[in-house]
Amino acid sequence: MTTPVAVVGVGTTDFGALGRTADDLAGEALRVALDDAGLSGVDVDGLLTHRVDSYEGLAAEHGLDPRWTVALPPEGRMTGPALQLAAAALREGLCHTVVLVYGNDGRTRGATYGAGNSGSTAAGEGYGTTPALTAPYGMTSPGAFSALMLQRHRHLYGTTEEQLGAVATTFRAHAALNPQALRRDPLTLEDYLASRYVVAPLHLFDYCQINDGGVALVLTTLERARDLRRAPVHVLGAAQRARLTGSDVPPEDFWADALTEVGEAVLRSGVRSRGDVDALMVYDNFSPNVLFTLEGLGWCEPGESGDWVSEGRIALGGELPCNTSGGQLSEGYLQGWGLVVEAVRQLRGECGARQVPGARTVQYACAAPIVSSVLFGREA
Repeated sequence: MTTPVAVVGVGTTDFGALGRTADDLAGEALRVALDDAGLSGVDVDGLLTHRVDSYEGLAAEHGLDPRWTVALPPEGRMTGPALQLAAAALREGLCHTVVLVYGNDGRTRGATYGAGNSGSTAAGEGYGTTPALTAPYGMTSPGAFSALMLQRHRHLYGTTEEQLGAVATTFRAHAALNPQALRRDPLTLEDYLASRYVVAPLHLFDYCQINDGGVALVLTTLERARDLRRAPVHVLGAAQRARLTGSDVPPEDFWADALTEVGEAVLRSGVRSRGDVDALMVYDNFSPNVLFTLEGLGWCEPGESGDWVSEGRIALGGELPCNTSGGQLSEGYLQGWGLVVEAVRQLRGECGARQVPGARTVQYACAAPIVSSVLFGREA
């Protein structure tokens, strides 16, 4: 990256059943993020929206008249590309300060993110995007897609339910330290194993939350960031790699090749090594994605992720703390944006009891038909 880019403001709403529209929640988060940065609408000349019904209405309400505007499709796989795109716009001089705004009213709308539900195309990940082809075989939701991937992983490597349960229980323990998290009650491995299957072998606690909420970030060039209220969090690198051909069926390699390519690219761009990463924010719409992502990024060998997570390595105090906010399994489902905000807050040292001591580099990664990763740092 030739022009350094930084996050200078973040904003979130409450999460839960809020009875408000996605645009309303997005607008609230935008106001919080601008205040966090010490800016107002007149200081913004770039706008990127995700799952916002009316970018025009949002801009008008908040006094934005951007030189550069983008509205992205609703899938969560777009979060990484959104940051990559905004950073590119800043580097190319298309704008000097951009707000990225997201809103979700899935709980209020009654979304289940399954086929045939009005919420499925608005918020689901879209795996198995040809229902006429996949539905007769039980592929009626993204959860079924992940369940089939996990079945293959179990067949190849012997991954156990107890090992997978370490993901949900670890993230719940993290959420207990996060006042904003939806699910803070204790979750033991016994609780996990006793919970009902949704799509076997996935249990209830392998699924992300369904909730309302809004998130916004403010990005600008490092030159401008130095004069603002908050210490800048550097966007060190961003990369994506699509695997769209044949994406109606689960990938045989669990997106490993794409994850490896993307992971190496962001580390190279940020002049970092894997060992420099202090925490990892993994897109955990379903808990098996955590296993696949760890393997694809090279933190463990193929088939070893079950042992890796069950040994406490992804917990606070472990080798690679993951989803320290509780993630989408316990904090709330914000299609990756909540994880990005957690990365920023970790690097600002704002996370209190869940703070990773001395965090300097945090990575975000999403395994999906568009694999993406973003690397954030306290220093350039």
